Amino acid sequence: MKTAKFSIGQVVRHRLFPFRGVIFDVDPEFANTEEWYEAIPADVRPRKDQPFYHLLAENSETEYIAYVSEQNLLEDRSGEPVRHPQIGEMFDKLPDGRYEPKRQSKH
Repeated sequence: MKTAKFSIGQVVRHRLFPFRGVIFDVDPEFANTEEWYEAIPADVRPRKDQPFYHLLAENSETEYIAYVSEQNLLEDRSGEPVRHPQIGEMFDKLPDGRYEPKRQSKH
């Protein structure tokens, strides 16, 4: 099984489309529906045998959840904060601009 290149809390951007986001979960390989996979145009459809990342994503118009293959992600080095409204629920922002998952208290 392939090791994920990116990590939870890392800011990434899509290599083909104009959106970016913070990773909040990783699947070691494709774990979405066949319907979702088949809806991707064949000429840009990624391989299934690679990590796929769940992102709190944004583009110039809106915020949403994205599911993206590792081959289509690049590290975002802009240093700009991500404005997704769920960031504060899942992450603490560090002084250097990175996002750290919030610690869950256990009772």
